Amino acid sequence: MVVLQLDRDGWAPVLERLAREHEVVAVDLPGFGDSPSLPEGTTPTVEALAAAVAEWLPGADLTRPPVVGNSLGGAVALELARSGAVGSAVTLSPIGLWTRPEAAYALGSLRVARTMARACAERPHWIAGHPVGRTVAFWQLAARPWRIPEAAAAGALRNLARSPGFEPTQRAVRAYRLRAFTPEVPVTVGWGTRDLMTPPHQALRAARLLPGARHVSLRGCGHSPMSDDPERVARVVLDTVSG
Repeated sequence: MVVLQLDRDGWAPVLERLAREHEVVAVDLPGFGDSPSLPEGTTPTVEALAAAVAEWLPGADLTRPPVVGNSLGGAVALELARSGAVGSAVTLSPIGLWTRPEAAYALGSLRVARTMARACAERPHWIAGHPVGRTVAFWQLAARPWRIPEAAAAGALRNLARSPGFEPTQRAVRAYRLRAFTPEVPVTVGWGTRDLMTPPHQALRAARLLPGARHVSLRGCGHSPMSDDPERVARVVLDTVSG
């Protein structure tokens, strides 16, 4: 199973549960975490990121694995399912179901978070070490940001501050819109009922564009639901893989 991530610390609670039943490979998308950016001159669109992951899979001895992704990673997972490069896909609050104003709001809020992260890049525990700081930093991502473990919050802030792909990817994905397709592999779309970044009404658009997918509501969860309800998220993933 391949987990597409921008924030490895945010996925930690779910990865532990998935690894009990499956081999899990967590992949930083190009330009984030430990992954280098795409080659110079390549615009980091959703499609280009998906193509880079698809090209990487054979070299990692992975043949059409299940993939899981959230937000940008969710959109990449859907494009991989569209191309037939993967055996199944779970996508949590994928981008691309937004209108132009909704995209501007979502990306703008992330820029504010990036500014905050860079301001405390050398001492992320200044923010991560207190529930109020975690709430201020991650209110748009988690329904209960104060519950994010301090170490995970500090790691997320460091990654957000240092990832060279942040600005070029933001510019490239603003215009991305998910195009309708009928999945030929199992696809599950999950959406948090308390998602403030890509509000849950976007899930209705997903249902219209992907009528062949399974659509689930993650009650009480935010945009990145992994810390809000790791057991529920893990179960959604495992049900898709086993189905």
